[in-house]
Amino acid sequence: MNSDLKKLLIEEYLKRNPNKIFSSESSSVPVSGKIFDEQEIILATEAVLDGWWTEGKYSEQFEQRLSKWLGVRHATLVNSGSSANLLAVSALMSKKLGDKRLKKGDEVITVAAGFPSTVNPIIQNGLIPVFVDIELGTYNIDINELRKALSDKTRAICIAHTLGNPFDLNSVLNICKEKNLWLIEDNCDALGSLYDGKHTGTFGHVSTCSFYPAHHITLAEGGAVFTNDSILNRVIKSIRDWGRDCYCKTGCDDTCSMRFGWQLGELPYGYDHKYIYSEMGYNLKATDIQAALGLAQLDKLDNFVEKRKENFKILFNSLKEYDKFFVMPKFLSNSDPSWFGFLLTVREDAPFTRDKFIQHLQKKKIGTRYLFGGNLLKQPYFIDGDINYRKVGDLKNTDLVMNNTFWIGVYPGITKEMLDYIKESFKEFLS
Repeated sequence: MNSDLKKLLIEEYLKRNPNKIFSSESSSVPVSGKIFDEQEIILATEAVLDGWWTEGKYSEQFEQRLSKWLGVRHATLVNSGSSANLLAVSALMSKKLGDKRLKKGDEVITVAAGFPSTVNPIIQNGLIPVFVDIELGTYNIDINELRKALSDKTRAICIAHTLGNPFDLNSVLNICKEKNLWLIEDNCDALGSLYDGKHTGTFGHVSTCSFYPAHHITLAEGGAVFTNDSILNRVIKSIRDWGRDCYCKTGCDDTCSMRFGWQLGELPYGYDHKYIYSEMGYNLKATDIQAALGLAQLDKLDNFVEKRKENFKILFNSLKEYDKFFVMPKFLSNSDPSWFGFLLTVREDAPFTRDKFIQHLQKKKIGTRYLFGGNLLKQPYFIDGDINYRKVGDLKNTDLVMNNTFWIGVYPGITKEMLDYIKESFKEFLS
């Protein structure tokens, strides 16, 4: 890039994004947000000026760097975390997997206290979600309830690391091995989390990540699918790219040197391989402009992760004196979470409700969120829809979360002044 243009972009960035001083009178404490600087602007401009725009060299670089950082063999960039989950489940339905593939009517164990796009791909593929309860404190799947949910029809487990907090991977993996089940690891909220010193998102047969602005890094929109299985990776890329059998990179022709030498399905011999579809696919690709943003974000990822951990620790130490009112966050001793948020559950015997407390935080301009859909089975689309599912137990903790749980932010944009303000705001109400 021309140095004059680069200088102009930096000047414009600094003009539009001046340093802001936090004021308890006029500022807010967001629950999440994106962090960027002039490097994202420069790289995105480079990608625009290249004129390619769709998947290209920046996408390839991003996939390579991300897979290396995570420690997984294959990474596929897509247009959202929801698309990543759809791809992950759909890929396991492929006939290329032989007898191991999932089939319509098979059961997939998940939790009701989660995000819809973890569950919806199960339903969309004609599989049957089996809902089990979670633990309070970790808000991850209850392993005892998971064992109760197993049946002759169980073929997979599809669960997320709740707000970056790793679930009991050893127990889940042992069950998968014992029962020959697929593990779909939703890592959308947990980029950078460690379990036994290894990154989450590398344990499942297939795993996913999201790059929505609230997440650990952002491409404005975007997501990724990860696997160590080369056959599964080929299927994932095919479904992402309309379901085509051809594996040429975007803009390339005849990589196999026999573009007009195939005979597949009942198509005539020599039918153009670029228009032969071996999977039921979609166009779920991201753009090269997004990938360029992602390259700049990857440079900051290690610092982002450490800042999230630091903010969580400060909040925990500041608020643990109120554990008679709240269930404080818990995590496994062999895990090191890259926290997405700071979860609290108002105890049932507390002298106030979650709604009253959140109203106080709202007045203080401190952002809050519920734990996503609460109990998904009580959402309108489940109540009003014709969805085939199975429920195990009474989901008592899930219902408690629906009524009593909320979270506040730990993202890197939260400053020491904001954290002090949160502490004082808690003290003002709880004293």
